[in-house]
Amino acid sequence: MALTLSPSTRPYQPVLVPSANAEAKGVPWPEIPERRSLALAGVALATTTRLSRRGTRATARSRCRLAANWDEIRGDFPALQQEVKPGIRLVYLDNAATSQKPRHVLEELNRFYGSDNSNVHRGMHTLSMRSTEAFEGARKKVADFVNAPDVHEIIFTRNATEAINLVARTWGAANIASGDEIVLTVMEHHSNLVPWQQLAESTGATLKFGRLRSNGTLDIDHFESLITERTKLVGLCHVSNVLGCVNPIERVAKKCQSVDAKLLVDACQSVPHMPVNVQTLGADWLVASSHKMCGPTGIGFLWGRAELLRASPPFLGGGEMIDEVKLEGSTYNDIPHRFEAGTPAFAEAIALGSACDYLQRLGMDAIARREHQLSKRLWDRVAALPGVTMYGPSPEEDPDRASLVCFNVEGCHANDLATIIDQDRGIAMRSGHHCTQPLHTELGIAASARLSAYFYNTEEEIDAAADALRAAIELITGQGQGEALDPAMAALLDV
Repeated sequence: MALTLSPSTRPYQPVLVPSANAEAKGVPWPEIPERRSLALAGVALATTTRLSRRGTRATARSRCRLAANWDEIRGDFPALQQEVKPGIRLVYLDNAATSQKPRHVLEELNRFYGSDNSNVHRGMHTLSMRSTEAFEGARKKVADFVNAPDVHEIIFTRNATEAINLVARTWGAANIASGDEIVLTVMEHHSNLVPWQQLAESTGATLKFGRLRSNGTLDIDHFESLITERTKLVGLCHVSNVLGCVNPIERVAKKCQSVDAKLLVDACQSVPHMPVNVQTLGADWLVASSHKMCGPTGIGFLWGRAELLRASPPFLGGGEMIDEVKLEGSTYNDIPHRFEAGTPAFAEAIALGSACDYLQRLGMDAIARREHQLSKRLWDRVAALPGVTMYGPSPEEDPDRASLVCFNVEGCHANDLATIIDQDRGIAMRSGHHCTQPLHTELGIAASARLSAYFYNTEEEIDAAADALRAAIELITGQGQGEALDPAMAALLDV
């Protein structure tokens, strides 16, 4: 039986709230012209701009399936049911790149386009009001998902990359100057590296980088030593997309606070896989992408502290982000709309809200426990392959490590391994530098292979991947007793 959510053609609770700009001007919210129709239509309004999220996780956990049947839950994902070739079932182990989508999310996206599609915020007709209600309802769901204290602190972006660029080009450009320092790590994804390089180049700021321990975890003592009175911003991934290690965000946050530095967390590899609570992390900004957490592509989000967002200049100019426009100049809207210029990806945002519903119903604690089991199986099976080099801490060294492994095999290029196991066994495995070229340089390699599991994967799939890799290694190195490479495959691999 697949996981089902209560059917509804109007599944969202309205969370339209008064504009802080309007309150500051003493204008009653229902009298703001563009919003008046929603109030007159009887949309329930929140009475405060500060919505407490305390207790949200406990409530969500109480609703989740206490003893999830993970094999049954696989049935929620149509893409997992296919054969990639006749007689060869898909084994999808590329979840760190993107996740598959449950039927609930796909159906909600289709439902919205089929019944409620209309541009948001400025329309007085029924479809526009329903679309706006659903869009702002999705913002509330995302806020609940990460336990944000204020729904206005959730900014919808195209992806996590844009969210980081938003911070760099608004708060960063306004607050970081020559002589200031930005502290990062060598394990950062290019998305949390290039924007800060560009900012440092334009401002004269200095970049400093935390190093690794021998087991592939962050050298936290060295990293903390880099954070000084001259540090303005620290950027850090919560979970490495290559090493799988979980970084101690709370500890780093305390160090940042001691020198009045700000902390941005790349949570793309943590938010989909474990409970994340922005109120306890201690960070100032956090970014994540929808497509890695069972949602659609083209949408991500930034959480930021309200006071920092309000103190930052706008990112892009245009419609929606304005308060008042005259030929002589413009004034700007309050958050979140201040940073959401133009028509947003409202359908994708609504589907992201549906993905949050789905994950909350499963329970993020249950998902984390499931993935810890898969992580150990994945590590053990890959580590047993001949000639393998593993990157990152083992499950014994980091019990909370992500359910992914990056590795290389002596005499075998990662791209060749990925090609063979896909063509021969239907295994989806990523190969390359995984948008972490500096980390690969630090490790002394040009590329690596990566297998990454999500809660819907099985131990049998991990075993199938390991068996396929062993067979591919034997084919490439000529050590096996099996069949030789097909001539076409040999030509493709240049062996």
